[in-house]
Amino acid sequence: MSRRNQMIVLGLLIAVLGAIYFSRPSGDAAKTPTVAGLFTPIPVDNPALRMDILERFLSLQYKGSQKNIFVATQPLPPAPPVVVTPVNVTPAPPAGPPPLTVDAKYFGFVSDSKGSHRRAFFATANNEDVFVAGEGDTLLGRFRVVRISSASADLEEVASGRHTTLILEEPGPNG
Repeated sequence: MSRRNQMIVLGLLIAVLGAIYFSRPSGDAAKTPTVAGLFTPIPVDNPALRMDILERFLSLQYKGSQKNIFVATQPLPPAPPVVVTPVNVTPAPPAGPPPLTVDAKYFGFVSDSKGSHRRAFFATANNEDVFVAGEGDTLLGRFRVVRISSASADLEEVASGRHTTLILEEPGPNG
């Protein structure tokens, strides 16, 4: 189809549509509901303005967060309430037994060539008596020699099972 024929067909279609639209009877338009026909007023006895309700609404105050919507920064958070807690005074745990003291000094040891039998030399605090004891022996009637090394001697109190260590003491310039 040529361009000219297409324009003629289009013109005829527009003419037919116009004739159909304008040939409708105007009685159909009267049957459509209007906005005024849908409105029914609320039955109110006294249509005057209720000032008492208006005043009540105007006196209401907003009690929410005091954030200004026109300011970008956040408001400061409310201070936390101060809670005073009673101080519980707990009794101190009972002090353990006093440190174990031995009235002797460890001042040397000797062992066999294999190092299996060691004997230690102990002297009383005032250097009057000297004792020789091996591992497993009892010292001063109260202490058992548990282990002997070149630097220290480990002792155990027989009655309580508490342990202590005596450090090897170097002899003084007179001794």
